[in-house]
Amino acid sequence: MAITSFTQLIEAAKAKGPKKLAIAFSQEAATILAARKAYDEGIAIPILMGDVEAIKAIAAEKGVSLDEFELIQDNNDRLGCVRVVEMARNGEVDLIMNGLAQPGHLLRAALDKEKGLRTAKLVTDVSIFEIPGRDKLLFISDIGVVVSPTLEEKVSIVQNAIDVAHALGIECPKVAILAATEMVNPKIPVSMDAANLAKMAQRGQIRGGIVDGPLALDNAISPRSAAIKGIRSEVAGDADIIIAPDIEAGNILAKAITYFAKGKMAGVAVGARCPLVLPSRADPPETKFVSIALGVYLCDGI
Repeated sequence: MAITSFTQLIEAAKAKGPKKLAIAFSQEAATILAARKAYDEGIAIPILMGDVEAIKAIAAEKGVSLDEFELIQDNNDRLGCVRVVEMARNGEVDLIMNGLAQPGHLLRAALDKEKGLRTAKLVTDVSIFEIPGRDKLLFISDIGVVVSPTLEEKVSIVQNAIDVAHALGIECPKVAILAATEMVNPKIPVSMDAANLAKMAQRGQIRGGIVDGPLALDNAISPRSAAIKGIRSEVAGDADIIIAPDIEAGNILAKAITYFAKGKMAGVAVGARCPLVLPSRADPPETKFVSIALGVYLCDGI
C-alpha cells in the first residue's frame, strides 16, 4: 500500500526503527527537538556532536532531557561532518544528518572519494511534500545536491526519485520533467532534455515509472490545465514526481510550497552508503523530524 501522508510515513519508520543517527554540530534548538521526538517515537537513537555545553544549555532552555543521548564534543563544523561520515563508513551509525553545520559541509565529506560514502550511484536529493488539498504526497528532485545537472545526471536524478517512490509503495510513479512550457523548443535546452528523458524511459533506460516531458508546472499537477491545453499524457495533471531543471528552480519551488502553500516537507539525499539527512538550518523541528523518519525508512535501501 502506498504511503500517502507523513503520518503514515512516521508509522512506517517506527516499524523499521530505531536506527542510529549521528548529527553534526547539533547545538541548535530545532535539531535537538527533532532528535528528541525521533527518540521518543522509537524511530532513531541520536548521537549529538558539537559544543556539548551549548547543546545542554539549549536543551535545558527548551525543557528537553538528554539523559538517553550520547554527546560528543566537537568544536569545528567541518571536522564534525567528517567525523559523522567516518562513523557511517565504519558502520557505527545507520544514517547521518547536519545540525547547525552547513549541509554542503556534510555533503562534501560524504562525497570524498577516499573517505566518503560514495557508491556507483549519483547522490541526489529527493524531497517529499504533504500539501493541503492534495490526496497524495508530491516528490520533487533535485532541490539540494546537483546544481546544474547534465542529461546523464538527470537520468540518475529521475531513477533515484522513482526508486524512493517505489520504497514508499508507489508501484508505477508518474514523473513530470519540468520546463517553462510543455512544447519542445530547441531554444530552451531543458525542454530538449525533458523530451530525451521521456524517450529514454520509453526505451527502458529509466525503469519503474512513467516519464513525460517537457511539462509546465500547471499541466503537470492540474488536470484542468492539462485538459485545457489538450495534453494527452498519463502523467499530465497527476504527477507523483516533479523533476526540476536545476537546483535553483527546484529550491524555489520547494520553498514556495512550504512558505506560501503551507505544505510540509521531508528530504533526504540518496545514492550514498546510507541516507544523508540534509535539512536547511532554518527548517522547523517538524521538518527535521519527518526528514529523520524518511531517512530511517530508507535505511534498508531503495
